[in-house]
Amino acid sequence: LVNENGTITIGGSTGVAVAMGLYYYLTNYCTVNNWAGQQLDIPKELPKLPKSGVTVSANDRFRYYQNVCTVSYSFVWYKWEDWEKQLDWMALHGLNLPLAFTGQEAIFQRVYMKMGMTMKDMQTHFGGPAFQAWSRMGNMRGWGGPITQTWLNDQLILQHKILDRMRALGMIPVLPGFAGHVPEALSRLHPKANVSRLRDWGRFNETYCCTYLLDFGDPLFKEIGVSFIKEMEYEFGVDHIYNVDSFNEMKPKSGSAEYLQEVGSIIFDVLQTGDPDAIWLMQGWLFQDKQFWQQAQIKAMLTSVPEGKMIVLDLFSEVSPIYTYTESYYGQPYIWCMLHDFGGTMELYGALDSINTGPFEGRNMTNSTMVGLGLTPEGIYQNEVIYEFFMENVWRKQPRDITKWIADFTRKRYGKYNKFVDLAWQYLKTSVYNDTDHLHDNNIDIIVTTRPRISPAIHQDVWFDPEDLYAAWDLLILSADQYKNNSLYQYDLVDVTRNSLQIISIEYYNKMIASVMINKTEDFLINSRMLLELLNDMETLLASDSHFLLGKWIAAAKSWATDISESFNLEFNARNQITLWGPRGEILDYACKQWSGLLKG
Repeated sequence: LVNENGTITIGGSTGVAVAMGLYYYLTNYCTVNNWAGQQLDIPKELPKLPKSGVTVSANDRFRYYQNVCTVSYSFVWYKWEDWEKQLDWMALHGLNLPLAFTGQEAIFQRVYMKMGMTMKDMQTHFGGPAFQAWSRMGNMRGWGGPITQTWLNDQLILQHKILDRMRALGMIPVLPGFAGHVPEALSRLHPKANVSRLRDWGRFNETYCCTYLLDFGDPLFKEIGVSFIKEMEYEFGVDHIYNVDSFNEMKPKSGSAEYLQEVGSIIFDVLQTGDPDAIWLMQGWLFQDKQFWQQAQIKAMLTSVPEGKMIVLDLFSEVSPIYTYTESYYGQPYIWCMLHDFGGTMELYGALDSINTGPFEGRNMTNSTMVGLGLTPEGIYQNEVIYEFFMENVWRKQPRDITKWIADFTRKRYGKYNKFVDLAWQYLKTSVYNDTDHLHDNNIDIIVTTRPRISPAIHQDVWFDPEDLYAAWDLLILSADQYKNNSLYQYDLVDVTRNSLQIISIEYYNKMIASVMINKTEDFLINSRMLLELLNDMETLLASDSHFLLGKWIAAAKSWATDISESFNLEFNARNQITLWGPRGEILDYACKQWSGLLKG
């Protein structure tokens, strides 16, 4: 970044590099911020840089983005205009290795129909729009369907636009590979094919459970895998990095080192046959099953691929890193990732200390094979401060003074400094955003969104002193009049109030349950009334900000419909994902949201 004739000139090796330089200038010299809103109060006269200019360089080759679930929990209803904003945000934050999973069903459909399968076969295999992430991973099949040809075609068209923009910005899209999960119809067309059933991942019934897995050694595995890559290459080109996860929350049929080495080598052989320059990118989430994936099993899988031809996402580095006890993934390159959010839930949560030091520890470890940072939340649109903080690790050369960083963040976020607002955020920093107990943000036992029950009692993890959260709440309210027209401030005030009421609900609930245990009807009615009034207050609060409305989610889903039948199924997908999830509530409230229209309705 340099001053040139009264203007600021930014140069870089790629579009992403230039965008990252622009965001560095805007945030560090012009105090701007964006995501839930935009604080773009840029001075009329652009602030000058030092005479020598400013050089900003990334610490690592790769900056990865997305969890395989993000496409369903957050991006599922995206139109192109939504993707444009998301891609801009990605580029501004230096992300250059994004997952690009949209539209893959249309490619698989071609491969399978060339083998003689029908549209009905596709519909019993592909998940519905809001559940495609899990049918892609082989966790279940057909749930949320039947998928329509219109949806498949529209998603393919969208993928063309996404890939064109990613490539134009200098990103390397990560495309899907074939993991072995096949339609039931394969056994009908090829009776001698070696096909087995995976376990019941979510306790679904026979219609949706127990995906069919084609044996890795069956000749059809290579045929399908290579055909899939060739079809992708024909449709929109390839970028040589492929995500393949055959055992995401599913156990292999054998834990022997020989079997796992064979599986790994076959998967890579298929990728390389389809694309001689192929690199296999694997989510390291499967290794969180520490009972099955012990060091011998992990090593067998990883060393089955030539060193450097695989990249492993250490998916949950901030809470449960794998690289620390696998000799840095036994020589394979890995990416240090912050998972942070499960199910797209909305609780205020973060582990600031961990993400402040962890990436540097991973990079400086003896014989480290770390090649990048990754942002891998299951869902976005929450806890923006954590994402801003983490993404600065792309270029920061050492851990930060978090207290000072938070003070600067409030100034950038709201356009001006206020000591009470700063103090409010310091309380948040030391409470909700400083989980040091290795808890993680997938607690579904939130009183206000969990199905009511008496036994077993609902128990919500609280890793901080609630009084710190309430102090932050008071301080934000104290300063509210100074930020009447600031959308980011209003969003944060609603968010902190929402979380405060959520914590207060625990007291009313616990007193309710206690009164049931000792048969005190009057006490029960008093606390029950208090809890119901709190829920009504939350409903009113959430209706005051457009980011907390159920109606937006439903309308976005229905906007893809071409007829009444499709509209009905899209709305069903949207409503079911954030409530029952499974056909009979098997994954109840996992992706629950605190939205107006959902709490009360």
